[in-house]
Amino acid sequence: MCESSLSSWPIRIKVPVQWGDMDALAHVNHTLYIKWMESARMVYFNACGLSDLYEKERIGPILGTLEVTYLRPVHFPDVITIETTVSRLGGSSFDMDYRLTSQEQGGATVATGRAACVIYDYNNACSFMMSDALRAGFLALEAGA
Repeated sequence: MCESSLSSWPIRIKVPVQWGDMDALAHVNHTLYIKWMESARMVYFNACGLSDLYEKERIGPILGTLEVTYLRPVHFPDVITIETTVSRLGGSSFDMDYRLTSQEQGGATVATGRAACVIYDYNNACSFMMSDALRAGFLALEAGA
């Protein structure tokens, strides 16, 4: 499978907007979008085997950068769908893209995001080259296996 076959949005979670998610300006606070993306990222890591690798060897992901583009405000009540995919695999790093859509807004995209993650050896405090097995886990998930 080549890199061009990445970005299939294999992980999709739904999160209900809570009344307490709104801020003084009567829309969902921007920090919630980041938490929602983090939840989808953790589901992805569980599905591709990265969480197991961390539990066994303390080799796992560390966040390098995170970008969010806010497109539309979200209000209570609503259900937000967060999709995530790996859009780039490097030697010791990878990028994840996010798409957040609103049920109340007819499926409109309310935000997009991108995270750059590094495979990190928590025992030795340094980046770690991605193993063939881990790469295969990413590719299998992206292929729908």
